[in-house]
Amino acid sequence: MEVFLPRSLEEALALKAEHPDAVPVAGGTDLWVAVNFGTTRPPGLLDLSRVGELKTWSADDGRVRLGAGVTFARIERELAEFRPLAEASRSVGSPQIRNRATIGGNLATASPAGDSIPVLAAYGATVVVASRNGERSEPWDRFFTGPKRTTLAPDELIVGVEWQRVDAPGSFAKVGTRNAMVIAIAGLCLQLEPAARSIRLALGSVAPTVVRAPEAESFAAGAVAWDAPDRPLPDDAVAEFGRLAAAAATPIDDVRSSAAYRRRAVEVLARRALLWTLDDWRAAA
Repeated sequence: MEVFLPRSLEEALALKAEHPDAVPVAGGTDLWVAVNFGTTRPPGLLDLSRVGELKTWSADDGRVRLGAGVTFARIERELAEFRPLAEASRSVGSPQIRNRATIGGNLATASPAGDSIPVLAAYGATVVVASRNGERSEPWDRFFTGPKRTTLAPDELIVGVEWQRVDAPGSFAKVGTRNAMVIAIAGLCLQLEPAARSIRLALGSVAPTVVRAPEAESFAAGAVAWDAPDRPLPDDAVAEFGRLAAAAATPIDDVRSSAAYRRRAVEVLARRALLWTLDDWRAAA
């Protein structure tokens, strides 16, 4: 196994073009599990841990750009104002894992249970990838094509993710077999957007990829009293929102959960997330 150690993004892209079968690695928290279990044996490794350009983030003119090499520990500390993303980052593994695992690794692994992906979907994010020939951006729902599958070309690297900032409350929640160090049985992110009178809801671990719930979003947008934040949402509207959220899920039975339990989890989590987020909105009004 060859190991390549680029020290700049330009060098990393050149090496990826010359060695397209070399697997990128930063934290290695997903890759080394597969290597240790013998399910993969890469012919080469492209170690991105020394590439400083991937470790930066910025928030300029309402647009946020997060480098692929930023760890979940840093997101939790430095991007606390983006509460759903910070909450999702805090739920990733143990502190030791969060100190190594990166947002780019979560995107590249492309698991429907990836904790950060429902948040990025609710943000309407785009994934930024680059090759020696240039950079391109792809909407999150086109980038992910199936379980652990993306549109990333052999000579491309994920360099970051971007989204338009929304100054409004949001919430992340997931269900697992315990409170920490667990792969989500079901998870979701809800983001309020009062200026557009809309609500975004993304579901994780309940379909082949992370999905949005457009019927639930549309229903909630019509049910919320946007001009009167203090007016509570009727109980039947909250229940219908949960039902529509669960209807957007297409889960399977597997070793971690039954499909029926996942649907029920989505229903309950969606109701709670909506109420939590509306409470935060009222408190800030």
